[in-house]
Amino acid sequence: PGAAPTPPTPASAAGAATIERVAADLRDAAAVARAAEGADWLVNAVGLYRERGDETFRAIHVDGARNLAAAAARGGAEALVQISGIGADPASPSPYVRARAAGEAAVREAFPAATILRPSVLFGPGDDFFTSLAGILRRAPVFPLFGDGATRLQPVYVADAADAVHRALSRPDARGRIYELGGRQSYSYRRLIELVMAQIGVRRPLLPLPFALWELQARLLAPLPNPPVTRDMIALMRRDNVPDPARPGFAALGLEPAAVEDILPGYLGPAGP
Repeated sequence: PGAAPTPPTPASAAGAATIERVAADLRDAAAVARAAEGADWLVNAVGLYRERGDETFRAIHVDGARNLAAAAARGGAEALVQISGIGADPASPSPYVRARAAGEAAVREAFPAATILRPSVLFGPGDDFFTSLAGILRRAPVFPLFGDGATRLQPVYVADAADAVHRALSRPDARGRIYELGGRQSYSYRRLIELVMAQIGVRRPLLPLPFALWELQARLLAPLPNPPVTRDMIALMRRDNVPDPARPGFAALGLEPAAVEDILPGYLGPAGP
């Protein structure tokens, strides 16, 4: 999915590069091929977290990713970056996680030199993580935790992820490699909630809830068009979302990621969303 095409931005007298916005449905191989025509570098940052109709995990994360990788190969692109996620596993009980792993395999089959970036949870202004948590904490008298809140995450500032994409595209030694990206440090889920509360100036009791109760709630809410919690979300929260130390990460790309505490005040304050 994408917005309607817009005319190229005129180059300045100084010779600035032009930018042309082109719309293409990732599920339409012909449209993707037209959009990718002439591109030297390509990045697949399309993600789907809830299935709706024909927008399925397989259609987006596997078939769509394959379409872009195949178009890159046919067009003679120099580099391709596939944005995946930590924990991509073909044996996962989560259809979402399995699709992420299958998408990686499909991309590498079509474009063997593709670079795979697996970030932990991404955050930044208008995100679906800290901004959403802040909204819930402002409204709810009690905040329910996944399990006891011990699951560890290593949030990645979106600008750092963008820098990693650029480095991966421009460095020949990154071709064909898998990088797992984590922010400056890891935190328990409980600790991240505490950081958000401190930032927005509220205090709420934190209520541990067994994963079995979350699973039951997800099943009951599944018929809703936009359920607040899904079984895939729960599967992701059952395991730590931190980089594998055996895989290269930000340091291998010559980057040092920001800390959560340094970024949150810039967009998440008492008067924020």
